[in-house]
Amino acid sequence: MPVKPDILKITATARSRLFQVEELQLRFSNGAERTYERLASRGHGAVMVVALTAEQEVLLIREYAAGMEDYLLTLPKGLIDPGEDALQAADRELKEEAGFGARQLQTLKVMSTAPNYMGHRLTAIIARDLYPCRLPGDEPEQMEVVRWPLSRLDELIGRDDFHEARAIAALLMTRDLVQQGKLD
Repeated sequence: MPVKPDILKITATARSRLFQVEELQLRFSNGAERTYERLASRGHGAVMVVALTAEQEVLLIREYAAGMEDYLLTLPKGLIDPGEDALQAADRELKEEAGFGARQLQTLKVMSTAPNYMGHRLTAIIARDLYPCRLPGDEPEQMEVVRWPLSRLDELIGRDDFHEARAIAALLMTRDLVQQGKLD
């Protein structure tokens, strides 16, 4: 097992409401020193919700993705608020973004995105036994909800407006669990 490098110094180089850019001065076990940059999370983590209907459809949302400057299909997601755990945040985000609550919630996987550059963790949650329930959220506009059969996941992945890697990973893991009969 490799020995973790020593952190000689951490310097915050930029901050925003959600993010902090940090410079890390590191010394590796062989004596080499390097400076790395990372985007550090300033929150409590985030959740992404795979809402699965009784008909084995997933609830997708169409939302504006500022980084891509376009509307994309994705899964409901958002930050974990102070005082919430991941399951509570998932249920709240599902109500805010898709207009449904869930009586059954289970953690699918805690994932990272670009871990060489970001310290963010996202907890993927499977939500089942859905019921209509809308909460007001912080979104600037109501999101379109699109029901998509899990059996047509390959077709969804092939669409130009669906390409978020963590949503694809969560749906592939969910499909595997359904096919293995591990979700009742």
